[in-house]
Amino acid sequence: MGLQNPVSKRAVKTAGLPTPAKRPTGLADQAGAAYAAEVSADHRKNHGLYLTPVAVADFMASRIAATGDTIRILDPAAGAGILLCAAVEFLVSRPDAPRRIELVAYEVDGALAHVLARTLQDLQLWAATQGVIVTIDIKSRDFVLDHAAALRATDSFLPHIEAEDAFDVVIANPPYFKLNKADPRAQAAAAVVHGQPNIYGLFMAIGAALLRDKGELVFITPRSFASGPYFRVFREKFFDCVRPEFVHVFGSRRDAFGRDAVLQENIITKGVRSDHWPRRGSPKLVVSTSEGVDDLATSTHRTTPLAAILDMQSKDKVLRLPVSKAEDDLMRLVDSWPGSLRRYGLQISTGPVVPFRATEFLDQTGAPPAAHVPLLWMNHVHAMQVRWPLGRRKPEYIKNFSASTNLLVPNRNYVLLRRFSAKEEHRRLVAGPYLARSIAAPMLGLENHLNYIYRPGGALTEDETFGIAALLSSSLLDTYFRISNGNTQVSATELRSMPLPSLEIIAAIGREARSQRTPAHAIDELVMRFVETRHSLKKVSGRGQR
Repeated sequence: MGLQNPVSKRAVKTAGLPTPAKRPTGLADQAGAAYAAEVSADHRKNHGLYLTPVAVADFMASRIAATGDTIRILDPAAGAGILLCAAVEFLVSRPDAPRRIELVAYEVDGALAHVLARTLQDLQLWAATQGVIVTIDIKSRDFVLDHAAALRATDSFLPHIEAEDAFDVVIANPPYFKLNKADPRAQAAAAVVHGQPNIYGLFMAIGAALLRDKGELVFITPRSFASGPYFRVFREKFFDCVRPEFVHVFGSRRDAFGRDAVLQENIITKGVRSDHWPRRGSPKLVVSTSEGVDDLATSTHRTTPLAAILDMQSKDKVLRLPVSKAEDDLMRLVDSWPGSLRRYGLQISTGPVVPFRATEFLDQTGAPPAAHVPLLWMNHVHAMQVRWPLGRRKPEYIKNFSASTNLLVPNRNYVLLRRFSAKEEHRRLVAGPYLARSIAAPMLGLENHLNYIYRPGGALTEDETFGIAALLSSSLLDTYFRISNGNTQVSATELRSMPLPSLEIIAAIGREARSQRTPAHAIDELVMRFVETRHSLKKVSGRGQR
């Protein structure tokens, strides 16, 4: 659509000042809602169209600190323009308001781009009444393909445009959906993300590349980029050139985009372009939190050393988000533990039985018994319990044939964990101890929605099995996992490196949990009794000798 010039003085005189109900941001919200109501649910899903509430737009705009006579702002997924409107309103309201604001807006949906044009024209007219010139450049093209070169940089998301064209601010609510590997956008991003990429990460990467030095990036996105193997290379490059300054965490998965029925753990991230910042200084990070949108104005804020929650010397560069002093203390306690599954020579794997690929081997009755072994699913595993059989619709046996050998594991002691949690489930980690003596069978089938912990070439002791299950079932490690991970999928990669206390303490916890038959609701008290003050091995060993 191209560049639209500043409005005439005559238009300014006839515009008048908007009432609060007719703020440019409010008008953009109405226009976006009207458009969303006209298109199909499939259209909204295919375009990743989730409308930013006015309160969220205002909150994001309030993070902008850029100053100067002229400020250049990019929204790479502009929709109806609500974030640009909020940004301009905020900048105009400041005592040091710029004289000129240059807006560049990408919107690939052609029909929505026309709505955007009308919204930004109204914004332009309003800004002129405030004595601020606003220029508009709307590009109805694919933002990722337009700037694919930024994703191919070898070291970092290096700027690939002339300095005068770089942006002071990039603000966005990018689309969220996974790209097919054959999609040209996914192919362009092969050096940035692993597997089937979610498109929002590409918007963040390119946004970083288009910032000038000390330029600001303000995005609302899923939290999934902050951890996990799929975004590891992205984090390595992104955090090498963008220094996080502020992160807001929504306590509720439903509230940030409630009217679009989106169930997603979202965060607002504000970062500053600062190439190779980890090599200098000791920056701070503000972590803000609210339950949802309604209490944004009263959100709590905490300032913490950035190095404490983003270790740029680590391989994974996970951005951890403790939202209270209690979570800070908990994180430091667990970080102080000396061990991990990896350090103790223990392994965690994913259940090898993928039901739709193994239908010929699955069986409901298990007859004859000599030819069948138990098949455990996710619903057999509960906190500190493995219950089988359940007698439900899913087949609970698998044939023990030579052709199915690669789907089975030896009947040994295991810690079984659910790989997925329900979106709003109270606990992210659900682990149960499985003892080989509980079922008379030579082998087991473990369905693909389970992870299992074991000792390669040997076996976990029963005390170790119960101890690890108790730790993973505790609020302590569940909270630690949530601080580090916003996904509902429980990644084996992350569990391998999660800190654990010494094997002696693990066995002592397991011994007591097993001997006392500790119920799941009492596990927290048991675990904290052993680890809260980092009991000495002498004390634990003394207990073990009785």
